[in-house]
Amino acid sequence: MTSLLISSIPSPHRGTVALGPVTIHMYGLMLLAAIVAAVAITGRRWVARGGEMDLIYRCAVWGVGAGIVGARLYHLATSWDQVPSQWWGPFAIWRGGLGVWGGVAAGVIVGAIVARRSGANVAVLMDCLAPALLVAQGIGRIGNWWNQELYGKPTSLPWGLKIDSIHYPAGVFYPPGTTFHPTFLYEMLFDFAAAGFLIWLGRRDRIRPPGLFALYVTLYSFGRFWIETLRVDPAHHIAGLRLNDWIAAIGFVAGLIWFRRTQRGGGNMPRLRRHKPKPAAPPPAMAVPKGRVRSGR
Repeated sequence: MTSLLISSIPSPHRGTVALGPVTIHMYGLMLLAAIVAAVAITGRRWVARGGEMDLIYRCAVWGVGAGIVGARLYHLATSWDQVPSQWWGPFAIWRGGLGVWGGVAAGVIVGAIVARRSGANVAVLMDCLAPALLVAQGIGRIGNWWNQELYGKPTSLPWGLKIDSIHYPAGVFYPPGTTFHPTFLYEMLFDFAAAGFLIWLGRRDRIRPPGLFALYVTLYSFGRFWIETLRVDPAHHIAGLRLNDWIAAIGFVAGLIWFRRTQRGGGNMPRLRRHKPKPAAPPPAMAVPKGRVRSGR
């Protein structure tokens, strides 16, 4: 019976797959899959509420680009000592180094600007996006597995993750056979479960937009805080806590306050669009003087 139990989770020795002359960076492929999933889920939820898919595509074109830039800038600002020293180092996103916090913030802000200029209700659209972001972030964590990065502390649990010694933090040695907490897997499962919860909650209760997005911020920050306590990769610390722990704690509190504020008061649920064009007034009827009217013969 014990032979059927998982002894460890293997890690790929390379983060690339060669298909003839083409080399596929699996981190980038997972990023692409995450984007496709986010667009598809958001679009389905938006269309189900009477919106148009064309708006989702337009928001995605600008939001995804801004998200990638924001995620990379966040990594460069908070983990500058982990960037390759070559001139191309700041642009080497295929080696990892995309900060979720910066990516979500930049992508959502730019996407909201596009949606607002189109006359759409940004709050409703954000609620459509909330579970899609969690699914996308979960898929993106598979890219960390391919790169053997962002793993946790050593563990003897049967689902411990194998890591090649070349990927150990600089100056750190672990005995042969050491396995580590698969934090990529923990976060992936947490993200998927949180996405399912938001979808279920949105169908069961009348949550005023953008309440679901506020809960997304709260839930993700809660899970990220716990997962950060397990990670052993280099990070800047403030008062004994990793920088991302502080950001997660702030996000958790801010998300709760935001959700509470969005649910205050009653009234009708917001419409899909912020404003509707007024129907054109019918042309005035032509007045005919009574003296000019001829009786029928």
